[in-house]
Amino acid sequence: MIKIEEPQSESAAAWLNLGFRPFFMGAALFAVLSMSIWAAIFPLQILPPLNELPPITWHAHEMIYGYALAVIAGFLLAAVKNWTGLQTPRGVVLLLVFLPWALARLLPLAGSWIPLALTAAFDLLFMAMLIVAVAVPIIRAKSQRNLVVIAILVVMLAGNSLFYLGVYGVISDGVRLGLYLGFYVIIALVLMMGRRVIPFFTERGVGYPVTLTNYSWLDKAVPFLMVAFIAAELLAPVNLLTTVVAAVLMVLLGLRLVGWYTKGIWRKPLLWVLHVAYGLVVVGFALNVAASLTGISPFLAVHAFALGGIGLMTLGMMARVCLGHTGRNVFAPPAAVTWMFLLLTGAALLRVFVPLLAPAHYGLWVGLSQLCWIMSFALFALVYLPMLVTPRVDGQPG
Repeated sequence: MIKIEEPQSESAAAWLNLGFRPFFMGAALFAVLSMSIWAAIFPLQILPPLNELPPITWHAHEMIYGYALAVIAGFLLAAVKNWTGLQTPRGVVLLLVFLPWALARLLPLAGSWIPLALTAAFDLLFMAMLIVAVAVPIIRAKSQRNLVVIAILVVMLAGNSLFYLGVYGVISDGVRLGLYLGFYVIIALVLMMGRRVIPFFTERGVGYPVTLTNYSWLDKAVPFLMVAFIAAELLAPVNLLTTVVAAVLMVLLGLRLVGWYTKGIWRKPLLWVLHVAYGLVVVGFALNVAASLTGISPFLAVHAFALGGIGLMTLGMMARVCLGHTGRNVFAPPAAVTWMFLLLTGAALLRVFVPLLAPAHYGLWVGLSQLCWIMSFALFALVYLPMLVTPRVDGQPG
């Protein structure tokens, strides 16, 4: 057993005891705030643009490098400690990592009074600090399996840098490249972490003996196919190669999900939410193929990925990690988690599927989807913030 290196005493502020605490708090509150602002801009049109960025560009960037990256940061700062047995930042050091992320989210709300360059500086500083915070224990522990996590974060930093270079005209297509690189790398990370945890959680959580099916050849194929898909999407979106690779990924990931299925998941919200989220990633690849072959909007695929692979998966993981890392029983979650997950699933249905059936009311479906998102994360904040700002109930560190 790996011995965890613990400091002699806990932080005076419990919310700084481990990285998941401030970043999950920030992610949940920002999910509510940013989507409320986006709803006020579109479809309600009652707010002007926030800063130098077009509203839709701000929305896309903040969902990727604001919300999603905060959840990833919180998850990794907790997980790397478990993987390596070495302490990740806590206390004042953790606060110094968190503050640049928070400033990069809040400064744009001041409008043109704050230059975008200052926001960019804090944003990139946060990402650089996160890479160091994750890389140091992984390298010290010689955890070769997890070196890929460092590589993914470096690619994310490169993507955000491309975005800002595009905003300032240094790279002509930098905004698109930065957004889609970050977006699809997060989907790749979701697939990687999903492979690690979904079958593991399912086998141990359904309440009866079950052995799920995994394929070693599929585990080897998916990462290479994802790299090919990302490269094709960035270099020439909506092309034959992208369509073929997306179709293969749809089939393989669907096969993987079938192998993970057991009917007992539907009695466990912390399990079914991960399966539904993974299923929406499969739907995202299917809609990517359909966009190429039938001409439907490619943004339906984007939002299947965004609301499922990112939104629903991260909400499910936050709900579980918060329980486990605060000393609570992951097999007896608060009753409210079911409503959180149903609301966010409803947001995905309203944003991805309903517009296909009734496109004439597109603005209405978008607005209702936004409302479901806001209610879901507001409920998460109401239930989980008290856990995140108080010490573990079992008296253990963390």
